[in-house]
Amino acid sequence: MGFTVLVVDDDAAFRRVAGRLLAVRGFDVVDAAADGVEALAAIRAHRPDGVLLDVNLPDTDGLTLAREIHDEPAPPAVVLTSTDHHGFPRHTLTGAGVRAFVPKDQLVGTDLTALFTAPGT
Repeated sequence: MGFTVLVVDDDAAFRRVAGRLLAVRGFDVVDAAADGVEALAAIRAHRPDGVLLDVNLPDTDGLTLAREIHDEPAPPAVVLTSTDHHGFPRHTLTGAGVRAFVPKDQLVGTDLTALFTAPGT
């Protein structure tokens, strides 16, 4: 089994596209979730190595959820994504246990393997 990833986004079409993009790059997409509650349940059920996490979810925001994920036993690597180009300060990301922020329109050209597998925060 390769590096396992959970995709968390409230847009079903984006979850499918991101899942395909990750699979083509050799990741094993173990599940997808539409909100924070589903994401935490999926993390506990599958214990993925990484989470591709949308900033804007219907029940929480990505940074808050990232902090909750970071508090899980053996937390997965988290990469935030959004259609908005937030430009979060590095200390905001690391304080939430996030490896990186990548705008959705830049996911195709981004080395996700390096982001997910870089030394942890």
